[in-house]
Formats: sequence, C-alpha cells, structure tokens
Amino acid sequence: MKKNKNSVDMNYVLKRKTPPLSFMLSSRHTRRKPLLYFDGTSNRPLRYARNQKSPFEDEQDGTAIVEPIIFDDGFLHVPKDNPVLQEFLSYHPGFGDIFVEVNKEAEAKEEVQSLDAEVDALIAARSLTLDMLENISRVLLGSSVDKMTTAELKRDVLVFAKQNPFEFLDLLNDPMLELESKVAKFFEDGLLGMRNKNKDVYFNLPNNKTKMLTVPFGESANYIVASYLQSDDGVETLKLLEKQK
Repeated sequence: MKKNKNSVDMNYVLKRKTPPLSFMLSSRHTRRKPLLYFDGTSNRPLRYARNQKSPFEDEQDGTAIVEPIIFDDGFLHVPKDNPVLQEFLSYHPGFGDIFVEVNKEAEAKEEVQSLDAEVDALIAARSLTLDMLENISRVLLGSSVDKMTTAELKRDVLVFAKQNPFEFLDLLNDPMLELESKVAKFFEDGLLGMRNKNKDVYFNLPNNKTKMLTVPFGESANYIVASYLQSDDGVETLKLLEKQK
C-alpha cells in the first residue's frame, strides 16, 4: 500500500501548461471510464469515498459516499486528515500523466543544485584564459573567434555558462575540448568541408579533396572528426592538417 508514514498535507497540480479554472478528476470505476489499479495479481477498481478507510471498492462497505475531486486553477490541496484521498490519488492511473504531487523540499533541493552549478560555471568562465575562451567559443557557440574581441568572447561564454551551467562544466572537464576546438578551426579555415547535405566530411587541401568520413545521423561533425583524429588511424591526418596553418 502507498500510505504515508507521516501524516502531512499534500498538494497536487495539473500538468497542463494552461489548466482550466475547474477540472474534475475521475473518482470512481465505471464500465465507460475504467479506473483500475494493478496490485501485482489483479486489477482492482478504485473509488474515492471520504467515509471509507480504503480507496479500493472491494474493501468498502455499502455506505460509500462518492465525492467529486476538483482541481481549482489546476491546483488541489489535500489535508493530512484526508489520508484516503491522498492514497487514492497515489493509485490513480492519471498520477504522473494528468497531475503530479508538488514536492517543495525536492524542488528546493533541485533549485539549490541549479544555483550552485550556475555560480560554479560563472566563476570558472570568468577565470578562463584567452586560449580556453577561444576553445569554448568554437566548440559550444560555433563562433568565428578570430573576428571577435576578447570582451565579446568573455561575454558570450559568460552568458552561455549562466544559461547552461551543467553543460558548460561538463565541457571544461572534457579531454576532447582542445581537439574539438582544433577541428572547428580546421572547418573555419577551410581545410575541411561538408558535402552531401552535411553528411560527409571532405579534405579541402591543395592536393587532397578526398572524403575523410561520414558523420552518423544526429552526431556532431566536430566531435566525430575529433574522435577520428585522436585514433591511431587519424594521428597522421591531424599532423597533416596542423601543418597547413
């Protein structure tokens, strides 16, 4: 049973972006609108009746008084003195799809984690060297960094770090960062190019216009090329491209 060990008030909200002023949740099983909970062995009909001790119809007596369950402005408050409704909602097939429980403690912890990450990302972004700023800009922002001032680089990286702190921090610890930046520079300088609707990477060297590789669907060309260049087969290719600068 999904009974709460501690009696507490509970709040629920509809998952709709624009909830109606009033929404009535199905509160009993009928043939037209089945309301069942599978307990591991059988499907058991649900029915909310405040004067009963169980949300299961087969555990209720003949005096059940069915009450409507109404969300006002997308919100439903269930006090701790109504554990039957709390339990009923935990078993309801719409739980998680139509409505969810508001867990303020969990939301607060998640918000603190996000704020901590944002602070860490901004501190890290502010302390980056110019080389790292350029690497980050090429890989994350796809910027033509050679045409940007240092102030513009710092601004764009700080904005990205603030808006995407987790992704930014992950990239700082990625050993592929410098190599991906080099690859972006190869494309930027015209040493590499994309063909066939950006599916294939080709060399664009004076004496080499051959195909390097095909980028798998949904993958980043920079990442795939960088992965190839750090492999045993790609080491000499990397040296060749670096000599073109």
